Amino acid sequence: MQRLLIKGKNKINGTINISGSKNASLPILAASILTKKLVLKNIPLVKDIFTMTDLLRFIGIKCQISKKKNLIKINNLKKNLNTVAPYKLVKTMRAGILVLGPLLAKFGKAKISLPGGCAIGSRPVDLHLMALKKLGARIKIKNGYIIAKSPGNLRGTNITFPKISVGATENAILAAFCAEGITTLNNCAIEPEVKDLIKFLNKIGGKIKFKNRKIIIVGTKKILNTSYKIMFDRIELGTYIIAAGICGKKIKFPNVDANLIKTEIKTLKKTGINISFDKNNLFVEGCEKLKKLNIKTEPYPGFPTDLQAQIMVLMTQAKGISKIKENIFENRFMHVSELKRMGAKINIRNNVATIEGPTNLSGAEVMATDLRASVSLVLAGLIAENRTIINRIYHLDRGYFSLEKKLKNCKANIKRI
Repeated sequence: MQRLLIKGKNKINGTINISGSKNASLPILAASILTKKLVLKNIPLVKDIFTMTDLLRFIGIKCQISKKKNLIKINNLKKNLNTVAPYKLVKTMRAGILVLGPLLAKFGKAKISLPGGCAIGSRPVDLHLMALKKLGARIKIKNGYIIAKSPGNLRGTNITFPKISVGATENAILAAFCAEGITTLNNCAIEPEVKDLIKFLNKIGGKIKFKNRKIIIVGTKKILNTSYKIMFDRIELGTYIIAAGICGKKIKFPNVDANLIKTEIKTLKKTGINISFDKNNLFVEGCEKLKKLNIKTEPYPGFPTDLQAQIMVLMTQAKGISKIKENIFENRFMHVSELKRMGAKINIRNNVATIEGPTNLSGAEVMATDLRASVSLVLAGLIAENRTIINRIYHLDRGYFSLEKKLKNCKANIKRI
């Protein structure tokens, strides 16, 4: 089994190129079920992307991956696809459920295994199923599978989500894309990745508008071939900004849009980290005397839960008592026990973590428990004394492309063993 070995206390300096967004790529790949020919550019070649392309191939879609160019060519000329997504291809990746909407929209039926992914808490599919039922689907769950059928074409309707869900919003958009009439979605997720999906769908012939948390979809039958460039990964960018803030001299991030991470920048500046930008470049300088923070995770445009573990590492280096309130997932503090093995002073009560700093972390052998937890251990290893060994890094490979190479290029002492 592969592990990461990190020798800490090196200052990092240089340029880090941010990859395309995993969380934007996956729903757009699911949307390829609706298309015939498609080229997707700026794809991050991480494990979840390969899992999704394996799922598309199982369904019957040809996917040609160019690792040199970071693109995927889609050829979907078969009239009849396999409308089953089996457990073996969905068990490690929650985004597998996103093929449910487009399969149902195009073929009127789908059989999808209940999804897996990181064990960060309960993430039920009830909002996905509620939206599809409103569009006219008949759904039952049997033997671990969602079995959905539509007696006729899906029909536009008015749907209000009782709480904000990125996945359910995306699945509803994909299902409504070919539905008869107009669908209005209320109380939607408005993450940049959702907007990237809408931008893509409009490019293949969609008629979708959004305002605040309302999305209006006019069903369409005419679908165009196209090429599309995936947006940058804002969570990867946030992760490396934090890395630069705690152990960086000066790091440049080219070709990113700072407007998409306003909350993250505003929050990190409060700690004393120097963040500046010009046009499409962002620059970060580390801070020797970090200030404490009190934050809570919220749906976009609030502070993202996907950066909670990473900013916790930063808080171990800040002077005073910092607090994080986790409002999205109830089991997203599993990295805390591993950080405490490295010397972090963290207490958990209900959904609030209290972090005392600054603390000198020391290297240890630790275990990754989920995608974002794994990268928080990398950050801790970069600032810890001596050597850190991180086990179960397959979690990391699900969402971070060329992490060791990017950090090595900035003088970090890190290698895969």
